[in-house]
Amino acid sequence: MYIHTFRTWFAGVGLAVFGAVLGMLFQFRPQVLLVSALFLQLLAYMIGTFLAFVIPGPGSRFWRDNWFWRFMNPGPFNLKEHVAAQIMANTAATSALACMVFAADDLFYNLTVNPGNAIFTLLASQLIGYGFAGMFRSFLVYPTTMLYPQNLIYVNLFDVLHRSKGEMLQGKRLRFFWILTGIIFVYEWFPEWIAPLLGSFNIVCLCARNSDWVSYIFGGAEANEGLGLLGFGVDWANITSAPFYQPLSTQISTYIGWALCYIILPAVYARNVWHSQNFPFISQNLYNGTIYNQNLILNPDLSLNKTAYEIHGQPWQSGSTIIYNLGINLSIGATFVHIGLWHGKEIYAAFRDYFRGEPINDMHYKKMQIYKEVPFWWYAAIAVSVLYLSEREYCSYTDRLPWWALIVALIFAVITLPFYGAMYAITAWIPYMTPLFQMLGAALIPGSSQANMYFELYSSQALTQASGMLSDLKLGQYMKLPPRTTFSVQIAGTVIGALLNYVIMQDVVNNERSILLSNEGSRVWSGQQVQSYNANAILWGALGKEIFGVNGPYFIVPLGIVIGLGLPVIPWLLWKRFRWAWLPMVNTAVLSYYIGDLAGGTNGYINTWMVIGLTSHFYIRRYHAGWFRKYNYLFGAAVDGGAQVFVFIFSFALGGAGGVQVNFPNWALNPLGNADYCKLTSQEG
Repeated sequence: MYIHTFRTWFAGVGLAVFGAVLGMLFQFRPQVLLVSALFLQLLAYMIGTFLAFVIPGPGSRFWRDNWFWRFMNPGPFNLKEHVAAQIMANTAATSALACMVFAADDLFYNLTVNPGNAIFTLLASQLIGYGFAGMFRSFLVYPTTMLYPQNLIYVNLFDVLHRSKGEMLQGKRLRFFWILTGIIFVYEWFPEWIAPLLGSFNIVCLCARNSDWVSYIFGGAEANEGLGLLGFGVDWANITSAPFYQPLSTQISTYIGWALCYIILPAVYARNVWHSQNFPFISQNLYNGTIYNQNLILNPDLSLNKTAYEIHGQPWQSGSTIIYNLGINLSIGATFVHIGLWHGKEIYAAFRDYFRGEPINDMHYKKMQIYKEVPFWWYAAIAVSVLYLSEREYCSYTDRLPWWALIVALIFAVITLPFYGAMYAITAWIPYMTPLFQMLGAALIPGSSQANMYFELYSSQALTQASGMLSDLKLGQYMKLPPRTTFSVQIAGTVIGALLNYVIMQDVVNNERSILLSNEGSRVWSGQQVQSYNANAILWGALGKEIFGVNGPYFIVPLGIVIGLGLPVIPWLLWKRFRWAWLPMVNTAVLSYYIGDLAGGTNGYINTWMVIGLTSHFYIRRYHAGWFRKYNYLFGAAVDGGAQVFVFIFSFALGGAGGVQVNFPNWALNPLGNADYCKLTSQEG
């Protein structure tokens, strides 16, 4: 099959631009979302098929059998063109972590990073993880054990679009998708703009409109409002396709974590643990009477001024944020032990067979042997060249991260990757390792929030990019896409995505600065992500010992990693003793992550999410398996498609990203204050 055609690159680059813009916009919304890979996959198919129709192809009187026409249209849009275009688009449709660093610098430090330096830092932090992916592909891609369940959804859809023998059935599925996408797009104008009450309807809020506690526990229409208990919201931009494709076992662990969150967060606030009642119930800001002015305790070089710190006092966080961070750290510790206990033998066998030179017994891998593999030195060249340029130009220019600290950050990323990558490959759940690297950065370079941000950037982003590339390599292996093609489209998508991320970040920060700095934000924009990122950089980087040390108020947070190490042992020992079949499905890393997950964002849709997930994977999959196979994933893709096209258009047309914000007039379903009629409890400390 022809792969590198005009159609491949037109669809791939076009959707990479679309996905990169949307991915960055989503980071500044009240509910942070991911661009749907399923939707990009279907868009790529429609674009490729359209180009195959309008560009003269074989059989046309204009077409000639030469390189130009074979490049423009060699025939019907084929499977491998489609896979290559989708991987390019999906690689770009993320948010580069470096943009959070630049946004924090701009909003909280009044520092504007030179555009040239910013772009170089973006590309370096995005590409260096690819070298690590090349190092570990033999263990985290080739073996059958490394399944990457999320890729099976894309494989299923590729089969529907390209290998379906029943053209009538294929046409029905595509009509189903586009009709539903259109319906969702039209509908989204209501919960997002015209009638926000539809995004979080809660009968308790309507009955008790003047209670702080009702707002804390049942409110969920606005960012940082409340936990959304018993709320029912139908805003597909918040629900997304996740309940349609997440395995039921992962969803059950998530539900248990949310249930604990409903109990723990109100209990912490009611008991005034960590002086929680002095601050908003949910907030990502730092406080000390009012919002903490971090610049008062920093030297001109942004290191800690201990004299000023003694004068102004320590910053505090809301109790909900402490539980959120504790849950993440419990999850980090549990990830390492969970993988070791349940999957350690498979990973060890993969390492052993590799170093012994044993053949890999995977049918997909064996069929890929007809293609030229990407030489190891390609990956090594990327890693070494980016590292060299980072050391030579970046570190020496900013003096924020010592040269040796950058190397240590990358070493820690390499050590963590086998556990992180295996968890992703086996369970389709991505661990959140950022706090671990923030702790390590604070221990190595104490007293500097800037150094902490950049240490975490290079370590955490290298890990994220490496796992993403490994997943794409597995998808290429499933679909028999030549490895060198996968490599080239990944690099192209990464570069395009990084550049567009930077442009959109600058646009939003410049146009929505006051909203991004406020606690609740608006119904369209929120600064919770960058606020949280900055708060953690200050607490870990500048004040790690004072805040998280043995004598600090939040020592339980780093201790959570140690506690988390023991969590997976409990179900594992029970399984060894009783052999209950359901115990291997208990993932304590997932469960513990979600015990603080509701400490931010809009939460009024959570119960709807659970109803959809249980209906899809418990009822429909079990009792209507045929419909599930044909339409379940298409339904999820259409939900993402309609909602995300709406967000893209609305953000620039009426939402303020284009410089103009238009609010819909207030009425019964669009009230003043909180959209769910709960009491407005926003406070600044």
